[in-house]
Amino acid sequence: MKKKEFPKVTVILRGYDYDQVNSVMEVLADKGEHFAVEVTLNSPDVFETIKRVADQFGESLFIGAGTVLDLEDAKKAIEVGAQFILSPIMLEKETLDYCKERGIKTIPAGMTPTEVYQLFQNGADIVKLFPATSMELSHFKAMKGPLGELPLMAVGGVNSHNTNDFLDGGASYVGIASGIFNKEDILAKNKAALTKSLEAFEERVFHDRKAVSQ
Repeated sequence: MKKKEFPKVTVILRGYDYDQVNSVMEVLADKGEHFAVEVTLNSPDVFETIKRVADQFGESLFIGAGTVLDLEDAKKAIEVGAQFILSPIMLEKETLDYCKERGIKTIPAGMTPTEVYQLFQNGADIVKLFPATSMELSHFKAMKGPLGELPLMAVGGVNSHNTNDFLDGGASYVGIASGIFNKEDILAKNKAALTKSLEAFEERVFHDRKAVSQ
């Protein structure tokens, strides 16, 4: 059964085909309260991939589309089963409205207080600060000073060594592209190695924390 709360960690899969994505999904299958999975739109046959993994794993994991740039991208992703969308840019209000009307969580990107404020005013559920490692950790807490306790996601350069720093430093969520699994293991569909990497990440990140979904 899917958790009601969006997971703290989103695994970002960029440029992989269905079989490679599926190998990661199988490793993550029982981790629904800890992880969401984003398949970026600049991946091969991405809509077919999203459809297939959403059909198979959508009840246990949040499956979403990344690198969504406009309303047309969002419509195509939602049509094949994406449950949330992420973007590296500020999305137009019509895109946010379209998603909200359909119960799809939106995570557009901003950097400045003005951008973050505008995105939340336009209906964003979470705002992604990107690229996260190009700013000081204090940027997250500083943003919340004048704007309030906002759900912010750190994306860009996040890995097992700094995830807790971001979560403790004001980010409510993190998105991780290459900081959990080795690219070579995904390409080779090496599920034993993928499982080992996932366990190492969980040990490093979750060991000293309460349940990550809280």
